[in-house]
Amino acid sequence: MFRTLSLRLHSAVTGSYVSGTYSIVFVNCPNEQIARDIARASLDKKLAASVNILPKASSLYFWNGEIEEATEILLLIKTKTSKVHVLSSYIRLVHPFEIPEVFSLPMDQGDVHYFKWLEEGVEED
Repeated sequence: MFRTLSLRLHSAVTGSYVSGTYSIVFVNCPNEQIARDIARASLDKKLAASVNILPKASSLYFWNGEIEEATEILLLIKTKTSKVHVLSSYIRLVHPFEIPEVFSLPMDQGDVHYFKWLEEGVEED
């Protein structure tokens, strides 16, 4: 929490972006309907500012000691790094996979105007 406040203060004072303030969360879903449901709910709950739904990702992975293949739908969820934990918990709650693939990467650099728009998208009402 202190880190989040420090990042906000630095960004407000300098007008610049602090690396890691925002993250992209990657989530694989078994079909497009589930992907859309998770995307829409994440937006409705203000856990995300934007979600890309990328169709038909071919996945190969180990499951129960065997190599499995599947076609999955990949979500790229853009949010504040401070919301990743709550977003991940929500996804685990509603996702049909026993162990859903949910991980995030911090955004290092980008357009300041885009980051301001992201901030507004996840602000609490």
